[in-house]
Amino acid sequence: MEFPAYLATMPMHAITEIHGEPGLLARFRLELRAFDEAARERLTEALDLAAELHRDDRRVREPYLNHLLRVAIRMMHHYQVRDVDVIVAGLLHDAVEDHPDELAAASCGERAGAHDGEDVTAAALAVLAERFGPRVARLVGAVTNPAYDPGRDKHVQYREHVAASLDREPWARVIKISDFTDNGVGVIHTVGPKVTSSARKYRPLVPVYRDLVTRPDTPLSAPVKEHILGQLDLAEERFSAILDEPPHPN
Repeated sequence: MEFPAYLATMPMHAITEIHGEPGLLARFRLELRAFDEAARERLTEALDLAAELHRDDRRVREPYLNHLLRVAIRMMHHYQVRDVDVIVAGLLHDAVEDHPDELAAASCGERAGAHDGEDVTAAALAVLAERFGPRVARLVGAVTNPAYDPGRDKHVQYREHVAASLDREPWARVIKISDFTDNGVGVIHTVGPKVTSSARKYRPLVPVYRDLVTRPDTPLSAPVKEHILGQLDLAEERFSAILDEPPHPN
């Protein structure tokens, strides 16, 4: 399949709408040109694993892999991240949360189904550590949601987890901010009840991410931080348009 020469300059949701997963994969490969051969091989291995684990997953009207590709491309292109561990973790940031048994089984068949709760999460993270190194596993662990207390509001617990886990992992903030941008700014690209439910879930996180982005130890340049703050403003505008009552005409 041929893609336009300007693919590298297209907004990612425009690529998604026009060219779908093949277009995002082509854009990902364009971004890989900034890396050496060893890094490209490692990133491709992570992408292949993500594609296998999420092969049957969908996000309303698109393959789930599209989301993972956009998270990684955003970090490489807009955030100018060249830390391969961080991009690998971005591609795999939902792997442990969504497919812990399958991830463990991919490395060692007898592990599948042998764990529950925190044990299966630990087993899946151990597999990532074996394949991609302990730092990748630590970063994925920092953005993996824990089991929630069914007696408490899950969205409140989600916000508490985000604030606590990202407080101590600056590079995990970068992954989670890209993830949030895709979910928050991209909320207008979904359909149905998920539009409102996503806006309600993510809107209270805008001030949390503003704080995290502007911290001195967040490892991004000043221009990148300004770009992200602009994206948070845009997300807030979209949440407001979805959730707030329009003024009544006089």
